[in-house]
Amino acid sequence: MSESSDSGSASPEAYEAEAADRRLRRRYTVERVFRAAGLLAIAFALSSLFALLGSILYESGAAFTEYSVRLDLDLDAADLDPFGDRSPESLASGNASAVLRRGLAGELPDVTDRSEKRALAELLSVGAQYDLLDFVEAHPDALGSRLEFRALLSDEVDLELRSSRASEVAEMDRKLSDAQLAWIALLDERGRIEKHWNLRFLASGDSRDPELAGVQGAIRGSFLTLLVTLLLSFPVGVAAAIYLEEFAPRNRLTDLIEVNINNLAAVPSIVFGLLGLAVFLNLFGLPRSAPLVGGMVLGLMTLPTVIIAARAALSAVPPSIREAALGVGASPTQAVLHHIVPVALPGILTGTIIGMARALGETAPLLMIGMVAFIVDLPAGPRDPSTVLPVQIYLWAEAPERAFASRTAAAILVLLGFLVTMNSFAVWVRRRFESRV
Repeated sequence: MSESSDSGSASPEAYEAEAADRRLRRRYTVERVFRAAGLLAIAFALSSLFALLGSILYESGAAFTEYSVRLDLDLDAADLDPFGDRSPESLASGNASAVLRRGLAGELPDVTDRSEKRALAELLSVGAQYDLLDFVEAHPDALGSRLEFRALLSDEVDLELRSSRASEVAEMDRKLSDAQLAWIALLDERGRIEKHWNLRFLASGDSRDPELAGVQGAIRGSFLTLLVTLLLSFPVGVAAAIYLEEFAPRNRLTDLIEVNINNLAAVPSIVFGLLGLAVFLNLFGLPRSAPLVGGMVLGLMTLPTVIIAARAALSAVPPSIREAALGVGASPTQAVLHHIVPVALPGILTGTIIGMARALGETAPLLMIGMVAFIVDLPAGPRDPSTVLPVQIYLWAEAPERAFASRTAAAILVLLGFLVTMNSFAVWVRRRFESRV
């Protein structure tokens, strides 16, 4: 009787052990679920990133290639050298359009009606005329000869050659007529249409014709704007951080300054654009849509970030370094500049990288100071009219022409490449300073 009673009841120690075992299994289960959720979140983030980059790469492919038609042209001096002296002024004012029309009509001699000839000429881009004039100006001895020339096709023809979907749309709902589609197909069958790299996209400025639009002007504008931003925000921000962290007395004034710096770091960027519009443009009369003004506005916006990051880096330096410098006879200024700042410089550069990366992607403050203007010429200095890559992307994304969609995606890739290049250089500089320390 006593044996069955002992087997049917458990001791309190056994109950406690069983309860502890259940709690331990529950914790392990929760940990496994947490790890699985973390891995799932990482996988979702990476898949979303790859999907985004993949869509951008797929869409941007059309911007890096272009279609042209090979034409046999008679370079008539009467058309291409109207003054007869082969001067640059005469060659630049030649009637290249007539030469191209005759060359294109020679490929399709059955097109005789005037309206059909006009429709045939619309297959060529206006850039073909400029290319021919540039060629003649560079090779004036070619006048009077016959050569094979590669003429750029229009953006609508380019889209048709890539998709071949225009025939599925009613003729009245598309820009290319049935006759034009037939001419394109005939030229393609004869092997006269070629596809090649579009170096113009990286070497030219903006244009209202998608096939002629490029990002070189925006790249130069971004570089000049960021250069002005760096020259303004880095020395001023680091100097302000050194003073506030190492030399400024602790009183209400410095507390007020610190609070305002922290608040400025959270101010919307468009507020800085309004400040630049009111002060730099209206009060000081600086040139509108110039990298100088854009860099000053972005420099003011980046300044709080640089100050906060530099102060954090300075405060993270071990006090022993400061005490050792002062102990061997260095002055407070020497201790800060010769010992503390070199140790804190990698952290300072990290804050600068973050601030510059933010400035590179800003659009709103630059729109307020007029950098949304249509700029064709390439800027040569910080006072020349210019635009930047984010604003160029914004302009092309709002354009009604379908061909600008691929230019928008390609400009995004250029912007990402610009950002990666800038950050890689900054990280390399930071590591060089770390190795010296």
